[in-house]
Amino acid sequence: MMKRLALVATLAIAVLAIVPRPAQARTLYQGTCGPDVFALQVRLYNRSYLPAGYHPGCYDYRTSQAVMAFQGWVGFTRDGIAGTLTQARLKLSVTPKPWTGTRTFRHIEIHKGKQIMIVVGAEGRVQRTIHVSTAAPGHVTPTGHWKVYSKSLMSWSTLFHVWLPYASYVVGGVAMHSYPSVPGYPASHGCIRIPAPEAPWVYAWAPIGTPVWIG
Repeated sequence: MMKRLALVATLAIAVLAIVPRPAQARTLYQGTCGPDVFALQVRLYNRSYLPAGYHPGCYDYRTSQAVMAFQGWVGFTRDGIAGTLTQARLKLSVTPKPWTGTRTFRHIEIHKGKQIMIVVGAEGRVQRTIHVSTAAPGHVTPTGHWKVYSKSLMSWSTLFHVWLPYASYVVGGVAMHSYPSVPGYPASHGCIRIPAPEAPWVYAWAPIGTPVWIG
């Protein structure tokens, strides 16, 4: 009996040794390429974090910013790196839900706590979720229901002496605009920084009069 049990155990070990184990997802970051990056980009698009058709298969700045938007939405540290936990959570996720719920009107939401912008179409469907950076400590991005009241493809900030590309002003001197640095934490002087690859689309999408809810 003992010999038979020992033989069974030996056979079981041998079988386990030849059965292929599922490969663990590798950590993805800027510069990595491959089918797993392609699959990540498709999932990000399906959940509104990347535009339609954007899946080059290499992890670039735009993909990093999309990952940061997702991380912000689910409450992860916004580092732009798709580790095993971020990838696993993305597979289980759905498209973010806007504040407006079942109300359907064309507008933009700025979720300061999550550092994301949600772009909502007239039918109430979320068209894009984009990582942003709002006011750093000591500065304020005003909470409230505003509207785009002025636009400029290249606006000069007389207060901070810097050019603001694709600027859409929503209240006072606070604008949504392109900026070279959109880190994973609030870093602006009050404006809403948008990653450069996304800024032209947001600018074109939001004409004067577009509601912008900040909260």
